[in-house]
Amino acid sequence: MEIISHRGYWKQPSEKNCIEAFERSFLLGFGTETDLRDAGGEVVISHDMPKGSEISFTELLNIYVASQCNGTLALNIKADGLQEIVLKELNKFGVKNYFLFDMSVPDCLVSLRHGLTCFARYSEYEPPSLLWSYCQGVWYDNFNGASLNKEILIDVINSGKKVCIVSSELHGRDHVSLWKEISEIDSKIYSSDRLILCTDIPEAARSYFNE
Repeated sequence: MEIISHRGYWKQPSEKNCIEAFERSFLLGFGTETDLRDAGGEVVISHDMPKGSEISFTELLNIYVASQCNGTLALNIKADGLQEIVLKELNKFGVKNYFLFDMSVPDCLVSLRHGLTCFARYSEYEPPSLLWSYCQGVWYDNFNGASLNKEILIDVINSGKKVCIVSSELHGRDHVSLWKEISEIDSKIYSSDRLILCTDIPEAARSYFNE
């Protein structure tokens, strides 16, 4: 299983989606989840509406490549129509270990037509759909703390696709019960490079799952 950080590996909330958090994450070997929006004609890193101080997608990729990190980049698409710029930047830096997710369904279809790697969504509100057959993986979310649907997770991974599980602390819940459930999955799935965990505490996750 691969562990990636959420908005960089931040220690203070003010570091989320900032250079310090990305450098820390990549230098420790963790890929990351981050948010893409457009502002002033370029793609920037921002979960909320851009204010003008955000780093650009180009700067993020510079940090990633300079660190020689090979971890996954999970790119949360917060605005439609970013495909051509995102694809151009990924190709310019030679970045192949990434996926786009959270975009609208029409925007996802456009991204797929551009040849971009995309993940569909699953949660208690978002059941499997036809879109899954076109995407290369699934972003597995859980808003209310339900038990892990191991059957769906195993089916997706056995089909050759990837699953990225959202760790519980991203929704303000304790992570321990979910991590225990993950550790009890069939060993072939648990050790698969097609299983990813997105967490705010990647070093703690690395320690837990390597015990």
